[in-house]
Amino acid sequence: MRLCLLLLSFFIWPFFSRAQDTLLVKMQANRLAEATFKGDYNTVIDLTYPKLIELSGGRGALQKLITEKMAGLKKQGIVEFNGSVGSPGKFFRAGDQLHCLIPEMIILKSVTGHYVAHSYLLGISSDNGKSWTFLDVGNMPDNVLHRLLPNFNKELIIPESSKPEFIPD
Repeated sequence: MRLCLLLLSFFIWPFFSRAQDTLLVKMQANRLAEATFKGDYNTVIDLTYPKLIELSGGRGALQKLITEKMAGLKKQGIVEFNGSVGSPGKFFRAGDQLHCLIPEMIILKSVTGHYVAHSYLLGISSDNGKSWTFLDVGNMPDNVLHRLLPNFNKELIIPESSKPEFIPD
C-alpha cells in the first residue's frame, strides 16, 4: 500500500506542481491587468520586467510614459479600459529564466461602442517560478524583445496580436 501511494505521488506531483505554477502566473498577470485598468501605475511598474523599466529610463520615466499613453487614449474618446487574461501556455527555459505566454483580451470603451483586441503578455521568472514580471509582447519588435531578453527561447512563438475590432453599442 505504501509503495502504491509513493508511486502515485511520483506520477501525480509533476501535474500538481505545473498547476500551481500556472495558477501563480495567472494570479500575478491578473494583478497586473487589474492595476492597469484601475490606473494603479505603481503596481503596474512593480510587475513589469525590470530590464524594460531600465530601458525606459527608470520608474519615473515609465510612469510618465504610461500616464501619457492613457491620456492619449482619453483624448481619442476612450472612456473606459478593461479586459482579462487567459491561462498561461507552456513554460520555456531561457537561460536562467522561465518564460510563458499569457493571452490577454483588451477592451477599450468609447461613447459609441467598444474596441476589442487580443494580445499577449510574456511572463518572466528569474527565480524558478516563485515570482513573475511581465512584458506586453503583442506588438513588440523582435529586436527590442531580444535586447530585453538575450536568452529568449526561439521555441516560444509569439503570435501576432489581433487588430482592434470595433463593436458599436
